[in-house]
Amino acid sequence: MKFVLASHNKGKIQEVKQIWEPMGFEVVPMPKDFPEIEENGESFEENAMMKARAVSKALGLPAVADDSGLVVDALDGFPGIYSARWAGPDATAHDRNLLLLEKLMAVPEDQRGAEFVCVAACVFPDGKELTVRGQCRGTILNEEHGNGGFGYDPIFCVPKYGCTFGELDPEVKNSISHRARAFTALGSALRVYMEEKGEN
Repeated sequence: MKFVLASHNKGKIQEVKQIWEPMGFEVVPMPKDFPEIEENGESFEENAMMKARAVSKALGLPAVADDSGLVVDALDGFPGIYSARWAGPDATAHDRNLLLLEKLMAVPEDQRGAEFVCVAACVFPDGKELTVRGQCRGTILNEEHGNGGFGYDPIFCVPKYGCTFGELDPEVKNSISHRARAFTALGSALRVYMEEKGEN
């Protein structure tokens, strides 16, 4: 079955394809001229559902979306749902990383815990809606390491592997990341739903 991913983010599109295509789902990006969907919800769930509903309604196709963010313990959960926007509209991922590291400059190493959160949502034209949440714990380093991934990946260290998401092999990242966990769980839920509908 084909799903439209409500995103223009190339890194995210590639990541979701790598997670979902082995599960038998085809993922296509939303049209390039599709207007940016304002994310003004108060939670990851609200933002993800907002995007999936808008795309499914406009295109008449099943749509999937996610809202993801970095939740930093020492900053009371900041930047959270504002992860992509808090540093201003023209800020690059590198800019956001440096600004976040500045905020954490005085925070000791043992208090730099954080987690990536991803809520994935799916909306069908018939009104069926599903949401799932995926999380991945780690710590924030003092500087960027690695050129892989995107966003906060170069400063987010996974203790089990002793390196950042930016340094991890993409296959490994796609087996443990918040997005991998959310989209794997969503894929499993969709399989059950489609079997119930007789569309397997």
